[in-house]
Amino acid sequence: MTRRKAKIEEAVFKALMIGSTAAVLGSLALILGTVVWRGLPALNLDMVTQTPKGGYYLGKEGGILNAIVGSLYLAGGATALSLLASLPIALYLQVYAARSRWADVARLALDVLWGVPSIVYGAFGFIIMLWLGIRASLLAGIITLAILELPIMVRAMDEAIAMVPSALKEASYALGATRLETAVRVILRQTAPGLLTGVLLAFGRGIGDAASVLFTAGYTDRLPDSLLGPAASLPLAVFFQLGTPFPAVQDRAYASALVLTAIILALSLISRALAGRFARHVIR
Repeated sequence: MTRRKAKIEEAVFKALMIGSTAAVLGSLALILGTVVWRGLPALNLDMVTQTPKGGYYLGKEGGILNAIVGSLYLAGGATALSLLASLPIALYLQVYAARSRWADVARLALDVLWGVPSIVYGAFGFIIMLWLGIRASLLAGIITLAILELPIMVRAMDEAIAMVPSALKEASYALGATRLETAVRVILRQTAPGLLTGVLLAFGRGIGDAASVLFTAGYTDRLPDSLLGPAASLPLAVFFQLGTPFPAVQDRAYASALVLTAIILALSLISRALAGRFARHVIR
């Protein structure tokens, strides 16, 4: 009877796992299928090589080059800025404060920040801009996105560093290495694939976010030419184009979403290739 009950439980949980996997993959296929089906016919060379012309949002000629370049500037700058702060924080939590109550409080705070809606970051950035007398600009958008990406990157790196075998660190200490030398020469080398994953997660969140840059980076039909000038972004381009009553412009919104998806996919493939190369040096 007990064995039969165990078999029934196993069958139920196996069915739940298969169903959950099918639901996730089905949702992904449905989203990608919709974006490709609606966006691919509207996508052309002019759309990715030209900025919006007069009447673009009424269905006339032009493209989204301003939004593509702006998104890369915003997300790239924010990811680089966030990386400069996230890596030292993650190393400190694991190497210097691994078993302290302070580290637990810091991780809890980062988890809370991870769950804060992006519109809150945008409102916070907007308040700071008003206090400093700064207008909507590329710089303000980069700083706001960097704050948004910070908890994601730190927690991902923290978990990656935690996977380093303690024996490896103890061997480094036994050879006379300091904590800093162990962190830089041993831990970073061992966790390079995981660190890249954390950077990619943060970049994907940054390049796909619209709410935080709506107040801080603004929007413009021109290519960004200054840190103090406004910058367009692909998520906002999708939002504005979907808000028009013209079907042709709405199809361009799906084409913009397709371009954004292609950028993230390309970066994911590059990241996996780099992670595979770094993984050769990982001691398991």
